[in-house]
Amino acid sequence: METIYGLLTGSRAEREEALARAGEILRAGGLVAFPTETVYGLGGNALSAAAAEKIYAAKGRPSDNPLIVHIARFEELKPLVREIPESAGKLAAAFWPGPLTMILPKSEAVPRETSGGLDTVAIRLPLDSNARALIRAAGVPVAAPSANTSGRPSPTEVRHVAEDLGGKIDMILDGGAVAVGLESTIVDLTGSVPALLRPGAITPEMLEGVLGKIEFDPVLTKPLTPDMHPKAPGMKYRHYAPRAEMYLVDGTQAAVIRKINACAALAKADGKKVGILASAENADAYCADAVLCLGERVKPAEIAHNLFAALREMDARAVDVIYAEAFPESGVGLAVMNRMNKAAGHHYLHAEEEK
Repeated sequence: METIYGLLTGSRAEREEALARAGEILRAGGLVAFPTETVYGLGGNALSAAAAEKIYAAKGRPSDNPLIVHIARFEELKPLVREIPESAGKLAAAFWPGPLTMILPKSEAVPRETSGGLDTVAIRLPLDSNARALIRAAGVPVAAPSANTSGRPSPTEVRHVAEDLGGKIDMILDGGAVAVGLESTIVDLTGSVPALLRPGAITPEMLEGVLGKIEFDPVLTKPLTPDMHPKAPGMKYRHYAPRAEMYLVDGTQAAVIRKINACAALAKADGKKVGILASAENADAYCADAVLCLGERVKPAEIAHNLFAALREMDARAVDVIYAEAFPESGVGLAVMNRMNKAAGHHYLHAEEEK
């Protein structure tokens, strides 16, 4: 398949032409990768079972992993769900358009292929103006997981999409680098208490400011067991993973530096190529084949923005093992560590203090 490229960062005419062509492709049942404020998404007609199956096939994604449905206006939510609880209205008023996905009871309009076989549907109204323009051009809600091969780090630039899906889908829209860099926050509103299923740029503190009490799904700290059915994207299967083995290292900063350098020396002595993901404060303290700075520890949004690109860069540098500093799990840091945990397969090394 020859993939068409469309430019959203050029002239007005180029943008309008690209969006019109992309809308035609989506209406015809094809697949279009496009930018959102979080990551690039792989879009298909959310109301088409066949389009959902094409998305799963292009990504190599398990079909029980639900797809997020994207809409362009709040009014487009009603036909997709059986009810809109008061909590959904409050969240939409506070955070839509934006990087927040709500899980609600689905209507018959949404095929089970889109919802991963569940009776619920995940819905988001993106902040990115190009994403909303594409949905309007298509004239249908757009189901869109991240535009990458399943399990790989999510794409934050158009070249990441091309690496994974070029030649497998109909069109890629180039909108430049994304703003946030991590996927949307997901909140389940189908229970008696709202439950956070995936952290993101909309933090637990922000959610609690609108809803009051929220619950934290246990999968935020440990993987699902094989017999469990994922309620939302990214819960059950290994995600965001580089090709190399990856370990998270926690402890005091001095102890972490010593631990990572010691592990790196042992790995290099064993003939392995070593990569290190570091904070700006500590990057100069490491010695390895690839030391990539994610950002300042006090700026978790900066770390979030750079994480997936850094994981892909480690693949490009063909490292065999990655040691990564752990970061505080407050605010956006919770989302950062959620993604890093999944990328590392929950493999931790604890740095002990010197006696």
